[in-house]
Amino acid sequence: VQLQACGGGLVQAGGSLSLSCAVSGLSLSSSYSMGWFRQATGKEREFVAAIRWSSGNALYADAVKGRFTISREKAKSTLYLQMNSLKPEDTAVYYCAAAPRAIWSSLGVSSSYDYWGQGTQVTVSS
Repeated sequence: VQLQACGGGLVQAGGSLSLSCAVSGLSLSSSYSMGWFRQATGKEREFVAAIRWSSGNALYADAVKGRFTISREKAKSTLYLQMNSLKPEDTAVYYCAAAPRAIWSSLGVSSSYDYWGQGTQVTVSS
């Protein structure tokens, strides 16, 4: 199983970045959900967004709602995170993760996810 996240980088405040996460070794069936988490230096990992793989229904943390969009491309087994209006407080390592059987109410909890990518650094300068 491999989740390969990429697309991070350095951007000025107000700018945009798009992250992607290519999934291999998993059969992303209807029971799967995928999520993005982030971890800033010295802070705990926090939930960013999640999506039901089959339906496309999405869930967002309040801190990113209206600025970030999670999506997926089934044919490519790829997860995306479009990040607009970036702020310095968005600076973190961003991780993608897969949850085989998580219920909707648990998608914001990191322990609901069984598989994790290696992370990609996003730095937003002021």
